[in-house]
Amino acid sequence: MTVLQEPSSGTGAGAGLLSAADEADALELLHREQCTDGLPVIIPTRERVDRMVLASGLDGALSLGTMGPGGGAATIEKVAANAVMAGCTPDHMPVVLASVKAVLQPAFDLGEMQGTTHCTAPLVIVNGPARHSARVADGFGALGPGHRANASIGRALRLAMINIGMARPGESDMALLGHPGKFTYCLAESEEASPWEPLHTDWGYRTDQSAVTVVGAEPPHSVIFTNDADDPTSPERLLRTIAAVMANLGSNNAHFRCGAQTVVLNPEHAEVLAEAGMGRRDVKERLTELAVNPASLVAELNPAFATGTREPDEPVPAVRDPDDIVLLVAGGSGLYSAVMPSWAAGAHANPSVDAEILIDQFCELPGRADPGSR
Repeated sequence: MTVLQEPSSGTGAGAGLLSAADEADALELLHREQCTDGLPVIIPTRERVDRMVLASGLDGALSLGTMGPGGGAATIEKVAANAVMAGCTPDHMPVVLASVKAVLQPAFDLGEMQGTTHCTAPLVIVNGPARHSARVADGFGALGPGHRANASIGRALRLAMINIGMARPGESDMALLGHPGKFTYCLAESEEASPWEPLHTDWGYRTDQSAVTVVGAEPPHSVIFTNDADDPTSPERLLRTIAAVMANLGSNNAHFRCGAQTVVLNPEHAEVLAEAGMGRRDVKERLTELAVNPASLVAELNPAFATGTREPDEPVPAVRDPDDIVLLVAGGSGLYSAVMPSWAAGAHANPSVDAEILIDQFCELPGRADPGSR
């Protein structure tokens, strides 16, 4: 018989334990109980969950806060159970915990974000030494298949949102369509390939600290640009191209005129701007100036959102402030960068949030064979 921990259970001896004849039956039980994301999971046996809790270096009963919309307590033990299910290794646990801490901040409006009809999903960006200890990919295909840490860490956060936050499609998760990032949405910044200081230093962290930045985001919108080193207008053309995607009139940002936007530059595109003498702040300020639409066009397409009296040619910004732009370097070099618009709603208008990844307090576990960690 397989004894497994219910991923949304309480804590305490014997609490929230389910039983099944074997792991195959346990998997079917978890699917029936709507504890999965629709894909197979690693069975969160008592032994596996205890091992993940031990890796945290924290008491399993410690609560990080309540997770909306269901209001479940995000205890270390519950988070560990969902991390096991997602396929995480103990090395991933610090990043998972930091991601959970980030989305539990009031500014993230997690309950409202889970209940919106928009397709938003939490994008996790990892900076600092934890990129290496957790082996989070930052290069070619970082948001695609083939990277265990990226897939497992983002998935652990989503499973926690399902099982602790009680977000169920069509019941409490009201996304009309959703997007694949609602399975997992995680990458690291390619700090070695970036011409600028790492992203997390924008939030006040030192370069030798580790941190996650989390922002509710749409899927990546591709930005194509071919550089001409002999053309002095290339940097400005690149910025105009990115800004056009940021200001696309199908996005909430263009109509609500607020909310974070994530811009992922591939290393080649970042170098084009750096060689023009632009720092990260310069790029964000210029994108804020360029990412606009005429008021007449906004009003024509969605008059319900055209509040206030405006001159027809008055520019309506898609970004309120340069600090609302999350600008990082990742991916392979070439033609394509990406923009992720956001929900731009909720009480706090969908800002990015961040949390430190605490590595030193985590226990180093002796290696051993475990069918859930292979």
